[in-house]
Amino acid sequence: MPLDRPFLAAAVQAAPVFLDREATVLKTIALIETAAKRGAKLIAFPECWIPGYPFWVWLDSPAWGIQFVARYDQQAMSATGPEAARIAAAAKANNITVVLGYTEKAGGSLYIAQLIIDDQGAIIAARRKLKATHVERTVFGEGDGSDLKVHDTSLGRLGALCCWEHLSPLNKYAMYSQNEQIHIGAWPAFSLFGGNMHTLGAEVNVAVSQIYAVEGQCFVIAPSLLVSAEMQDILCDTDQKRQMLGLGGGGARIFGPDGRSLGEPLAPDQEGILYAELDMTHIALAKAAADPVGHYSRPDVVRLLFNPEPQRRVQSFSSGFEDANNPAAEFPARPDYR
Repeated sequence: MPLDRPFLAAAVQAAPVFLDREATVLKTIALIETAAKRGAKLIAFPECWIPGYPFWVWLDSPAWGIQFVARYDQQAMSATGPEAARIAAAAKANNITVVLGYTEKAGGSLYIAQLIIDDQGAIIAARRKLKATHVERTVFGEGDGSDLKVHDTSLGRLGALCCWEHLSPLNKYAMYSQNEQIHIGAWPAFSLFGGNMHTLGAEVNVAVSQIYAVEGQCFVIAPSLLVSAEMQDILCDTDQKRQMLGLGGGGARIFGPDGRSLGEPLAPDQEGILYAELDMTHIALAKAAADPVGHYSRPDVVRLLFNPEPQRRVQSFSSGFEDANNPAAEFPARPDYR
């Protein structure tokens, strides 16, 4: 059940310690403590916060970018590893729900992922981006229908998506249909290509977060990365690349279920935390006007076909029959928090 009183939510707008998992874990815990001291009950981190977003895929050829691959793989984080446990412990110690964007390493593959950790330190979900966007596919694998899931928390019904998952109407409808009340939309920085590719900029993607709130009649917390001078130095070996990957690019926002902007947005180059108060009673007011999965729907005309089951790469066989219910049959193993 959602809280019966308003609570404070926090959206991080910051740069990770790029390609340094340990240092970024320490920064993560510090930001959790800062938000909790301010009174926040929920904090959300950007896409691929640990160990940083692989911007090199947008800057040059795969042959050039291969110099980063081994290091990125080594600095990725496991959903069940010690770093996740430390962040979960920080959530419990500070009585705050954490939604963490990170690069997940599972077996030999990497995934754009989000951990949802409740205020008691329990990991209630480890989701993956359903489909990596454009050149991201040279780095990341894909999630499946089990990653489009909304979860009960002490704050309300909470779900999460990454970046351009928000551009798929079917993804969104699957989430809305589960009575999502609080949505975390994680984003990278919006400074790629200096405005020469408008769809990658802040104007479009902030609007995407705002429309999600209006369509789903839910609160949207949208954290975003910053590009730091350190990141630019690591990634850009020419002036042309520096122009392609500008500094800053922050666009963290929080929206109410009527699309209203909540809190005072940070400057695009400002590192910090955006705070806003969430009053869950406002959802009922928005739903009364338009509920696209309820009274404002027409299932006799259009419906969504949705497969929410995890997809296994390998199944075991016993006596010639497929053992579809054996959780050990999946490889690589994936934790099931359902």
